[in-house]
Amino acid sequence: MSQAPPTTIRSLPEKIGQEVTVLGWLAGKRSSGKIGFLQLRDGSGSVQGVVSRAEVSEAAWADLESVTLESTVRARGLVKEDRRAPSGVELQVTDFTVTFLTEDYPITPKEHGTAFLMEHRHLWLRSSRQHAALRVRSEVSQAIRDFFYQRDFVNIDSPILTPAACEGTSTLFETDYFGDKAYLSQSGQLYLEPAAAAFGRVYCFGPTFRAEKSKTRRHLMEFWMVEPEVAFLEFEGLMALAEDFVTSLVGRVLDRCKPELATLERDTSKLEGIVKPFPRLSYTDAVELLKSKGVAIEWGDDFGADDETLLANSFERPVMVHRYPAASKAFYMQPDPENPKVALALDLLAPEGYGEIIGGSQRIHDHDLLKARIEEHALPLEAFQWYLDVRRYGSFPHSGFGMGLERFVAWMCGLSHLRETIPYPRMLYKIYP
Repeated sequence: MSQAPPTTIRSLPEKIGQEVTVLGWLAGKRSSGKIGFLQLRDGSGSVQGVVSRAEVSEAAWADLESVTLESTVRARGLVKEDRRAPSGVELQVTDFTVTFLTEDYPITPKEHGTAFLMEHRHLWLRSSRQHAALRVRSEVSQAIRDFFYQRDFVNIDSPILTPAACEGTSTLFETDYFGDKAYLSQSGQLYLEPAAAAFGRVYCFGPTFRAEKSKTRRHLMEFWMVEPEVAFLEFEGLMALAEDFVTSLVGRVLDRCKPELATLERDTSKLEGIVKPFPRLSYTDAVELLKSKGVAIEWGDDFGADDETLLANSFERPVMVHRYPAASKAFYMQPDPENPKVALALDLLAPEGYGEIIGGSQRIHDHDLLKARIEEHALPLEAFQWYLDVRRYGSFPHSGFGMGLERFVAWMCGLSHLRETIPYPRMLYKIYP
């Protein structure tokens, strides 16, 4: 067999009329005895290979007949245009070799339960829908970095092991740190605020951890979060930044993930309507809207998942709910100077039942007020002395938000559970593989 350099399947539409070699795996096959149809994948995409028994060697046809699902293969052939095919091309195979024969591949075309698939997550990644979702995730991750790079933000890597928590320690994973308590980070925000004083515009993007005993489709124990923090940015500017960020990411997915969205059967018309401006609704008005829809809720209550869905479904685009009761929010959130009972905080709720995808606020920049809030929340003052230093030495107004990558990807892909938006999900009582 010729040892020509392999060609990626994703690049085949650029090579119509050329003879190429593809290295990959068998995703499916059928044969009439004279003509074989192979579904080949190589990680970059998939393509149908058509094999005529009369046009290949006996050895090649024997390999075609014996090849099994997920065997490793080498196929050589002519790239032909086929407008019926998802990729627009097919491979007219002239030579075919099995380089590793797989036996008893556990995931078959039959229906498997979710529990079984999660036990075989390391193999389930190969399926077309999982593959598509994770390619969307990769594109969103790159788009996030591009968005901030183009706006002159500096990437700051916040620590994963921390001595203090943003909002108490009840939902944190605790570990021993040479005799002291440490926690897996639930947010990089506190470390970004000092960095904003050094660089002006900063962001972090990495894994975060929440020890919430929750089995809902919206929660994972380990997830990735992106958090920008901006010096001298006040609340109105923060809302505009969140709006720009989301519309930019949605546009990027629509532009660069068309094959993946098609594989996932995503209704892209719903994403195409995600344009500025987003509707904005105060918490107080949101409560009144929920009451008008028959929800038993009072001012000061938290919104549950069903409440968020009702609010979001009242609009065609993401809705920004702002100015929440200060008593229910984190200690570092700036009170509204016109109404100190509410905090300058926002949640951006996605449509179609995907809930909160962004949460953020303007931060308290007055030293004494922040110290009082730490004490009110019964947090250890000594653990936050460094955080108070930001207000002691050159204090400044600043704001930021956080967005969970998995929730955003689930929304883009139209997936019902976050477990399919991360390669190896960590869920309640589930850490294998």
